Amino acid sequence: MKSLNQLTNAATEKLSPFKELTPEQEKLVSSIIKFTQSHLKENFPAIYTIYGDAGTGKSVVLSNLFERIQRAARQDQESPFFKTQNYFLVNHPEILKVYREIAGPIKELYKKDFTRPTSLINQLDKKHQTIDVAVIDEAHLLLSKADHYNNFYHDNQLVEIIKHAKVVILVFDQYQVLRMKSLWTPERLEKITHQYPHQEYHLHHQFRMTASDSLISWFNHFTDDYELTPLPQDSRKNYDFRIYDDAEEMRQAIVQRNKEVGLSRILSTSGYPSTLDGGKHYINEGRFKLPWDQYNYTVTPWAELPQTINEVGSIYTCQGFDLNYTGIIIGPPISQISGTSKLQINLDKYTDSEAFKKRDDLTDPKEIKALEERMIMNSLNVLFKRGVYGTYIYAHDPLLRSSLVQLFKNAGLNY
Repeated sequence: MKSLNQLTNAATEKLSPFKELTPEQEKLVSSIIKFTQSHLKENFPAIYTIYGDAGTGKSVVLSNLFERIQRAARQDQESPFFKTQNYFLVNHPEILKVYREIAGPIKELYKKDFTRPTSLINQLDKKHQTIDVAVIDEAHLLLSKADHYNNFYHDNQLVEIIKHAKVVILVFDQYQVLRMKSLWTPERLEKITHQYPHQEYHLHHQFRMTASDSLISWFNHFTDDYELTPLPQDSRKNYDFRIYDDAEEMRQAIVQRNKEVGLSRILSTSGYPSTLDGGKHYINEGRFKLPWDQYNYTVTPWAELPQTINEVGSIYTCQGFDLNYTGIIIGPPISQISGTSKLQINLDKYTDSEAFKKRDDLTDPKEIKALEERMIMNSLNVLFKRGVYGTYIYAHDPLLRSSLVQLFKNAGLNY
């Protein structure tokens, strides 16, 4: 177990533009800068897309890149970036808080450089203005349909950003698409990006988790192929992986990890009907009872608030963030088919009403069902990829829970 003083828990430090890059990341940043410079004065709009799964260092690359661009824009009179107008966009309020906090003490970065896509699009529309460079983190969260609730009245945020920028740089992960209003596939993305001069790069190395490659593959197989497979023998090599048959026992272990190293939380998929108790929405699993995460009005990310050890985090508070240890509840929408190793998705048990709102461009019931199932598994994959040093799992479905516990024992694992 690592001691508290060995760990850096602040998200601002993990996403710092001054964090040392690997040779691959450094080469990628240089490639993007060269691409951007070449398209600033001619042949624009142009688009650079970075593909990568959760934990592959996408945001660190963007943070470093944007600081370099803004430093040149505001200080280097010899640079092609000098006096250019550039923005960093992210459609995730918790991550936006982190970037703005990072910008505070850095002379070359202003908090106003970091904004939500809708805010910038509406601002540029109103003033009939364009910008030079748009850097988009978590581009899989961009709206791909009008959303009046968020004051977005166009058809697609990426299309609108491209209309207003000379160069667009974005990161994308198809396995983090979670809502119909932000429906993206690689094909849907490329239908837009490939209309323009473009370049792409794929990041593969897992930086966040200290888990073995075989355990990460097991997570991916679970969510991609809807199937239980034997756990790899090295599931606990340099990683604290556990499967529980008691959610309260798992919670107690997470509380202990949090006391030891901090930044350890319980997370859950959707699938728990709203039963308000004292103004809070609780998740009940046997002896276990905790409320869902509350809306975070502070500038501090949800997981860094001490009191959230007594809440259950969702994809909306943990997506994009590192946690040291996670206790994951696989909720009612995911169960095991009796007599098989196959998993099934129970769409009728998914309780995130915002996720599956209708789209005019989707009419095939089979396609809609497949996409909805995919999004539920994507949400679980997001949770699976949060824990840096350990992941604990509990399943609501009795058969799935029993099978997971048995797989843990069959692999000769214990804790």
